[in-house]
Amino acid sequence: MIKYLLNCKNCRLEFESWFASSKEFDKLKKLKLLNCQQCNSQKIEKSLMRPNLASSNFKNDKGSKNSKDVKKKLREYQKFIKENFEYVGENFAYEARSIHYNKNKNKKNIYGKASIEDIKDLKEEGIETSTIPWIEDKEN
Repeated sequence: MIKYLLNCKNCRLEFESWFASSKEFDKLKKLKLLNCQQCNSQKIEKSLMRPNLASSNFKNDKGSKNSKDVKKKLREYQKFIKENFEYVGENFAYEARSIHYNKNKNKKNIYGKASIEDIKDLKEEGIETSTIPWIEDKEN
């Protein structure tokens, strides 16, 4: 994971965002899936950030506690999703379209896996989705 400080060239807002890699940022920008939180402009640029280097006292570092807090919160979200949504696996895009276009079908909460291209296509069709980082149970 990598965190970038992003700048909106339209309204000059600065905000941070996490990406799986620098290539992931480039891919999302190319697919026009990055936009400003304030003005919705797609004129987003990344700027330099100071590196976050672990010290020898990393376990006592404030960042370590924040990381644990974030992971704890993500696990709470995941638990809520698992208890209240139906897992559809790799069929997420198909199921989302099925729910969206079949008005007689019971609307249900679903979660699963989708490619960036699938998410882009769903967005273009007016189907809202949300993406959250998923922590596997085996991770500490």
